[in-house]
Amino acid sequence: MTTNVDFWFDPLCPFAWITSRTMLEVQKVRDIRVTWHIMSLAYLNEDKDISDSYRAGLADAWKPVRVCMAVEQAYGQERLADLYTALGTRKHTLGADKLDATLITAALVETGLPSTLVDAMEDQSYDDAIRTSHREGMDQVGHDVGTPTIAIDGQAFFGPVLTRIPKGEDAGTIWDGAVALSSFPYFAELKRSRQSELVFD
Repeated sequence: MTTNVDFWFDPLCPFAWITSRTMLEVQKVRDIRVTWHIMSLAYLNEDKDISDSYRAGLADAWKPVRVCMAVEQAYGQERLADLYTALGTRKHTLGADKLDATLITAALVETGLPSTLVDAMEDQSYDDAIRTSHREGMDQVGHDVGTPTIAIDGQAFFGPVLTRIPKGEDAGTIWDGAVALSSFPYFAELKRSRQSELVFD
């Protein structure tokens, strides 16, 4: 039986990127169907007490998610996933400094999408749809967490947070554990300190 998975991401988040690539590995070894959704780190943190450096890093964070929403609305889920892969590869795997107009335009062109969609970076008319998508994920897990947020057949949780992308059956085993824990509505948290740098390959 196919397991339906909803995955919320902000393309800026390196942890969401690693977990999203893990989901692609899981799809090779488990019968799952992933639906991709947009959340916004800028929206999540707009009223929070965060460091000045982190807030500065979020200064332009609305812009790439607006382009993602423009693509989802005009072209649907499959193309949203394609764009996320193109953006994340440039930002995280290749180490680009910013998700700026040049990078986003290149990602659009690579995925066969109109380069004019880059204009959505400055279009605040997408923000309400972004907030709605964001709340659909965050309201299920609470607002003291972020991305990645995953819902499995209606049971949602934050994570799993990983420092590298597991391959093959390792990804499947991690997924099995996440599914098992999420099936208990009274399960809340399992955590330990991160002890290694992030690896994106």
